[in-house]
Amino acid sequence: MTCTLHRLLIGTASAALLAAAAPVLLPAPAFAVQEAAEQTESARLNAWFEEVEQEDLARNPLMKAYRGIIDEDYGLWGDVSDAFAVETFELGQARLAYMRENFDFEALDASAQLSWRLFEYRQEQAAMNHPFRRHGYVFNQMGGPHSQVPVVMTTIHRINSARTAEQWIERAGGVPALMAAHIAEAEARFELGVAPPVWVYDHVIDTARNIISGGPFDDGADNDVWAIFQASIDSLNLADDHRAAMLADAREALLSWVPAYEELIDTMERHREGAAAGDGAWRLPDGDAYYAARLVNFTTTDLTAQEVHDLGLANVARIHGEMREIMDEVGFEGSLQDFFVFMREDDQFYYPNTDEGREAYLAEATRLIETINTRLPEYFITLPEHELVVRRVEPFRERSAGKAFYSRPAADGSRPGIYYANLYDMREMPIYQMEALAYHEGNPGHHMQLSIMTDLTDIPAFRRFGGFTAYSEGWGLYTEYLPLEMGYYEDPYSNFGRLAMELWRAARLVVDTGLHDQRWTREEAIEYLIENTPNPEGDAVRAIERYIVMPGQATAYTVGMIKILELRESAEERLGDRFDIRMFHEVILRDGAVPLAVLEELVDAWVEAELAR
Repeated sequence: MTCTLHRLLIGTASAALLAAAAPVLLPAPAFAVQEAAEQTESARLNAWFEEVEQEDLARNPLMKAYRGIIDEDYGLWGDVSDAFAVETFELGQARLAYMRENFDFEALDASAQLSWRLFEYRQEQAAMNHPFRRHGYVFNQMGGPHSQVPVVMTTIHRINSARTAEQWIERAGGVPALMAAHIAEAEARFELGVAPPVWVYDHVIDTARNIISGGPFDDGADNDVWAIFQASIDSLNLADDHRAAMLADAREALLSWVPAYEELIDTMERHREGAAAGDGAWRLPDGDAYYAARLVNFTTTDLTAQEVHDLGLANVARIHGEMREIMDEVGFEGSLQDFFVFMREDDQFYYPNTDEGREAYLAEATRLIETINTRLPEYFITLPEHELVVRRVEPFRERSAGKAFYSRPAADGSRPGIYYANLYDMREMPIYQMEALAYHEGNPGHHMQLSIMTDLTDIPAFRRFGGFTAYSEGWGLYTEYLPLEMGYYEDPYSNFGRLAMELWRAARLVVDTGLHDQRWTREEAIEYLIENTPNPEGDAVRAIERYIVMPGQATAYTVGMIKILELRESAEERLGDRFDIRMFHEVILRDGAVPLAVLEELVDAWVEAELAR
């Protein structure tokens, strides 16, 4: 299969810029066949990685819960103090020194060498980011312990026995101590001058109040946490007296959340009064250095803020041109901004803002994924084996959560991959974007990539369960484009939706750097999105608020996609008729998430091997 990808890139000069900004991070991997004795060194290293993994799991009960591991720690939250973070960093640096001193890189096979390099890269990144470990906002509208708690209790903690139900109660009873520790850390950061912009506090306060509303907290309908617990123990067929005792204990544990969340609300109200003006990372101590480190962390390149900004502007202009072609195709007369208004306001592009409309959206998203699943073997060798479900974002967090996101499956299959769609306001979830969104979050996007990575049992666990944002989100954006080649997006409005989502990611490069490097205000960044994208104002507001509290993260998507497309185009040109799209995708996915420069090496090695054949 051959296709022209030049139009998706931004031109030779910018592609060269991106390539130059992604230096070889570590020694290149060896692809030669190893001797049997050298395999022993690989086995030794992998055994040590497993020891490290078990040590890390023993130190982090919540990590075990996310992995689906049920043991004696299943009811615990773990240590969230800064002292523990420092200890973790020092332990990682000591492990790096130990690996370098006790294992021979040259004696390892190719897979073990890659594991060595990734472990080394992670520890080097940890060293770069450690001085800024307290620059993040403990509580913000995108997440934090206040909203993580109900998610863990309803989705992550699995009740499949009386013992796991007892551990659920133990975990619920540990929430006051957990919240107190996080509040103490938020206080410490506030004193250091690290506090979110003033508008963030109301979002956190509203979410906190939602979490302690409904039964058993008040006389309203049962809170989701309480309702799901009751349904879970009903499925265990316990004796009546055992069930009644367990319900009483669970109720008491949940009621202990009220003073904990009220303390959080009081703290947020107090901090709100003293929050510093401004929105970007520049307002934080050593803010410029912090943002530069964030860009390196998320893009896995050394692109500067100005280079990222320029990359965004160039892509926005290029996508606007492609959108004008669709305007001509559908016969729309007017400016591009007029077309944006039409797409925002015409009722044909939206489901009704009712429960029936939400159910219709979920059903159609599920159908889209099921339809493309039938074609995946034509483009992929390894396919995802974990179940994928589409769910609505829970009411307690839907007002502040993003429009869509993905939660990876448990390795043992006990929890499916979940594509969450935020259906709080159906006017912010247009029908014309449904296809691209479903492909990005589901298949062949995040679900495929993370399911395959989770099942790579022949590599160390830190590679199976870790990640690099530029790789994973670059893949997600690439898999919005791939279905166009597969014959999807037959409706030009749906293809416009694909471009609208690509435009959204390109515009992120502009506004993220605008906010954190060029000192734009929140309002200026919102206005840029409204003027340059078809997304509704609410979408723009929510997005800019996300980018403000997560500096640099939004830049990874377009940077990653450009690199994947650049590597694909290069491989097609070099291999000609020997290029196999299925094998290209296998090379991208078979080693799990890697920095972009390492991904380039892996693709180049595959191309060289094919040419040598």
